[in-house]
Amino acid sequence: MNFEILRLIRNILLRSFVIGFAIALFLGLVMMAAWTTWMDMAGRWFHTDSATLTPLVLKFFTEIRFFLLFVVLTPALAIHWTLKKDHKQ
Repeated sequence: MNFEILRLIRNILLRSFVIGFAIALFLGLVMMAAWTTWMDMAGRWFHTDSATLTPLVLKFFTEIRFFLLFVVLTPALAIHWTLKKDHKQ
């Protein structure tokens, strides 16, 4: 592969990580700020309680973290490391 293609892929993955992290942080802050409102609305709409929804919310944020770290950031860092190593030679 060409260095320019690798740089492009790396930049796309790193920017995807930053954007995904910002969105996850925003979602987390909004969820924490309006927790009682969300739980009341979800309870009325889906006929469930907070004890059922809390593990689902926790699982959602855990899966976001897994995706951002292992699917987006890890390949970006590997490509970055490869580019730095090959560029020095």
